[in-house]
Amino acid sequence: MITFLSGGTGTPALIRGVRQILYDSEITVIANTAEDLRVSGSHCAPDIDTAIFLFAGILDTGRWWGIKGDTYATHNYLPKVAGGEPFLVGDRARAVQIARAALLGEGLTLTEAVERQCRSLNIGATILPATDDDAALFVDTGTEHLPLYKYWMAADAATEVRELIRTASQPPAITDEVRVAVEASDAVVIGPGNPARSILPILDCAGMRRLLRDTFVVAVSPFRGGSAPDPKDAALMYAIGEPPTAPAVARLYGDIVDVFVQDIHDPDVVPGSLRLETRLLHEQQAESLAWDIMAVIRHAVS
Repeated sequence: MITFLSGGTGTPALIRGVRQILYDSEITVIANTAEDLRVSGSHCAPDIDTAIFLFAGILDTGRWWGIKGDTYATHNYLPKVAGGEPFLVGDRARAVQIARAALLGEGLTLTEAVERQCRSLNIGATILPATDDDAALFVDTGTEHLPLYKYWMAADAATEVRELIRTASQPPAITDEVRVAVEASDAVVIGPGNPARSILPILDCAGMRRLLRDTFVVAVSPFRGGSAPDPKDAALMYAIGEPPTAPAVARLYGDIVDVFVQDIHDPDVVPGSLRLETRLLHEQQAESLAWDIMAVIRHAVS
């Protein structure tokens, strides 16, 4: 079994390639929950939803979020009844989020609610929230604290990002399900998501780094050096004290990584990195990178 630490859009794109090699039943996704928030009473969990939609075969892979062909009647009607939302929520995606909010209201944990929804959609992969605790992150703009996903989807690119803030007093803990999944995995792949936004919130869960030190870990850098990153990606990295570069990613992950994958065209140097083509602009590129990563894993665990 291969387990992915997933957040943002890069990791789902890579997983799409891996699905050409492995059965869904051989794939586990541990999803970031730092961007979870309530929207119009529903439970919006962007990285969980993206994984669910991907394995259910309904993900909009043009945007890597939302459901393909979704409509927005509810979102568009809300302003007419004194409502409104900061970003688009599709009607069918909203149904998933409403149902999950109801399951949580019945007393289910987030892990249990996600498992129930995966079962309803006949999903063969295992999708796990990194934690059942509150892991929400907020962006300190100097004038307000924005939920991380609201910042990402709705804030102007020039919005100042001073700091990322977690409101919970204690670090969230990984779940028993996450622990069992990692321990049963042949390898863990840290996908090409922005560390500040998507991956560090998983690694910072109590017990996660210690668990990964006993596992073969491959990490893929989301930054390629030769092209400017998204301004918001850059701002979030600078907010945690690092530039948006592959060497910074390697420093942030530290000694939990056994193989660090860096783009073949990246002018920055990470000593000992494996140089591969990491662009994921289409499915063929994703499958090619997936084959390369699986070859590394099979060699290491054989």
